[in-house]
Amino acid sequence: MESPNTRPADAPGIAYAAVAYVMWGLFPLFWRPLHAIAATELIAHRIVWSLVFVVVLTVALGGWAELKPALRSPRTLGLHLLSGVLLAVNWLTYVWGINNDRVLEASLGYFLVPLGQISMGMLFLGERLRARQRWAIGLAAVGVALQFRGVGGIPWVALTLAVSWVFYGFLRKQSALGSLAGLTFETALLAPVAGAYLILLATRGGGALGHATVGEQVGVLSAGIVTAVPLLLFAAGARRLPLTTIGLLQYLVPSLNFLLGAFLYHEPLSAARLVSFAFIWAALALYSVETWRQAKA
Repeated sequence: MESPNTRPADAPGIAYAAVAYVMWGLFPLFWRPLHAIAATELIAHRIVWSLVFVVVLTVALGGWAELKPALRSPRTLGLHLLSGVLLAVNWLTYVWGINNDRVLEASLGYFLVPLGQISMGMLFLGERLRARQRWAIGLAAVGVALQFRGVGGIPWVALTLAVSWVFYGFLRKQSALGSLAGLTFETALLAPVAGAYLILLATRGGGALGHATVGEQVGVLSAGIVTAVPLLLFAAGARRLPLTTIGLLQYLVPSLNFLLGAFLYHEPLSAARLVSFAFIWAALALYSVETWRQAKA
């Protein structure tokens, strides 16, 4: 039987994964109109309505059998509690950045994710890099250093997004749960806190529901669908594609974020910041070419 790493990519798999990545890349178009609502409330709604949506899907697809053993495993419980917290931090940082004119910095964070995953493999899994891959890490480091000048300080939004997502992925690899079951478990663990926060806002006469515009209320209620649909498309595509293809397609997300930040939202694009992105793109290109060569060999 061919593994996902050796079988050729097929057209439906590429289509599923590409649509998922394009949806993630266009996320600023969804979150930006909701900028009047605090990011903490948006993420609380995202957690609660994501849980509702994925539970319905789990029931429809008969996925409870996969979740039952997890409920009796302290290790799985701990893994997904921690991964859920990291996911919430990632979501909160991203939404806050999008709604506070940090789209370019958010795109930088996701450009850094593949290189952060490489570093994680070196540090914790004993993986070894070829010379060109080490050069890629060096180029990315130069790019990040230039960002310090481009943003006038530490690009904490980018670094938080990259670190939280890299560690989230690392923890998820330690779990046997699939994409849908894992997301269901994580949101179930986070939902009590998120729900309590939304109830507290409502009892104090605040919160978006019942007070915001109709469009904003539709937006927060749609957060679960917007979160789950690309995840499911990605899962369907990942099962059909080699990891090298997935690795190349994932650059669609930060690239689309970058284009939106620079040309739609007109965020400042200084020379230092542009040079920084050039170094990071060069690093990703170098690493991708070397990875592709290894896969073909």
